[in-house]
Amino acid sequence: MMSKLKHLLILTVILVGTISCKAGNQYRSEISSLPGEKWWGGMVALGSKMPFEGEMRLFNLASENMNNQNVPLLISSEGRYLWSDKPFAFKIENGNLQIFSDYEQVNPVVAGKTLKEAFLNASAKHFPPSGKLPEADFFSKPQYNTWIELMYNQNQNDILKYADNVLKHEFPTGVFMVDDNWQKYYGNFEFKPERFPDPKGMVERLHKQGFRIMLWICPFVSPDSPEFRELQAKGYLIKQKGTKNAAIIPWWNGYSACYDLSNPAAAEHLKGELQKMQREYGIDGFKFDAGDIDHYRNPALEYFDKNATSVEMCQYWAKMGLNFPYNEYRAGWKMGGEALVQRLGDKDYSWNAVKLLIPDMVAAGLMGYAYTCPDMIGGGQFGSFLNIDQTKLDQELIVRSCQVHALMPMMQFSVAPWRILDEKHLAICRDYAHLHEKMGSYILELAHHAAKTGEPIVRHMEYAFPHQGFTTCKDQFMLGDKYLVAPILTKVNTRKVSLPKGTWKDDTGKIFRGPKVIEVTAELERLPYYERIK
Repeated sequence: MMSKLKHLLILTVILVGTISCKAGNQYRSEISSLPGEKWWGGMVALGSKMPFEGEMRLFNLASENMNNQNVPLLISSEGRYLWSDKPFAFKIENGNLQIFSDYEQVNPVVAGKTLKEAFLNASAKHFPPSGKLPEADFFSKPQYNTWIELMYNQNQNDILKYADNVLKHEFPTGVFMVDDNWQKYYGNFEFKPERFPDPKGMVERLHKQGFRIMLWICPFVSPDSPEFRELQAKGYLIKQKGTKNAAIIPWWNGYSACYDLSNPAAAEHLKGELQKMQREYGIDGFKFDAGDIDHYRNPALEYFDKNATSVEMCQYWAKMGLNFPYNEYRAGWKMGGEALVQRLGDKDYSWNAVKLLIPDMVAAGLMGYAYTCPDMIGGGQFGSFLNIDQTKLDQELIVRSCQVHALMPMMQFSVAPWRILDEKHLAICRDYAHLHEKMGSYILELAHHAAKTGEPIVRHMEYAFPHQGFTTCKDQFMLGDKYLVAPILTKVNTRKVSLPKGTWKDDTGKIFRGPKVIEVTAELERLPYYERIK
């Protein structure tokens, strides 16, 4: 007799309620929803719209990624999923899901009866876990990124001051990321000598203080530089179609040439340059930025892999990170189940942005990105903190954002809390940085579990407790199967918490029996969370 698992892996296509056709060169499917069925997936940045409801405009996975990761996957609360190896477009019209593909007919597959069964079967078949995970420090310690404080003025003196302040204010040490503009120019991997008089000594000092060091990098190369001329001569740059000349591509920092990582020799060359940096300076890893699919959409571009598409070029950039256990990505295509750290796209400094963290993190997990960091505490948009009037800064917002991060897989500081917070609010953030460190062994245990099973670390309530009324829940989540986390996400210190069946102990030691909806008051010092004890 075949095992239950084997039965689940024999997936059948549902044709009932699905209208499929081909108009010209495009395939179209209209999928009627089952009773109560809700859908998630496609783009991590659409997390706040998930599950998808009502009318929704067309989103094309091949042409936009909304500053975050895309995956050609949609999964439902009723155990169905859709997958294509190629990008498709989707929208909701008259309550039904419509799929458009230039490559193949995309129809739903039966994988069970729940969101969890849909995800686990899609994961096993299409993005199985690699068995590997990023370095343990990501899960057990905070991260510190110099972007908000230094922006394009990355320099040795201020970087060391930032690290010294982490210790001075008794925050845990952890992964330390030096952001954009530490290098002479793009495509060059040498520190600016006028800003970094002793980079090797800087890294050695940071290591002695207990930090791991990562550097921001991108796939772009400044034109008319020695590196540009070398790489163009070797054919390692994306070309203008029909020529031997390197293409000049617009991006947020100007106009640059770009590594053609569909060329294995170019990829090997870049890997060698990065490994050389590691040997010379003791760098632990890299923040791989600027891989957005929009950079590769111009039909005038020509790649070494003549069949490569914009999303596949994004994926080639992601694969580079597999060579470096200390890595981070913000944009991506597929790569679920791989040992890559993902981060939510930069969010602004607002209460609305704080509310986006949970649904976006849940969406990341449901698309195979278990190892995700929820942006930067307080928001990653540097403009929000420029010349800020400290008397008008909402310090409670920073604290509540920090609390959301504390029981996520990772937490990342960028704006220096000791610069913008008074001692009361700073002390609360320090306490939650230490709570994250205290929970680190459990979070790391979940990361190892994800590496074996693919299961998300941050789980939607519907994933953990199917068909108990949690499909539209966006303000609480499960950390593994043990902790229900219900942060305060507004200026008001009260909220409702929906407890599923079972016995739960809150952070104050009080016992509750679910299912039950309770009214919770949590002063600024408190993050409500509940341990499942039965």
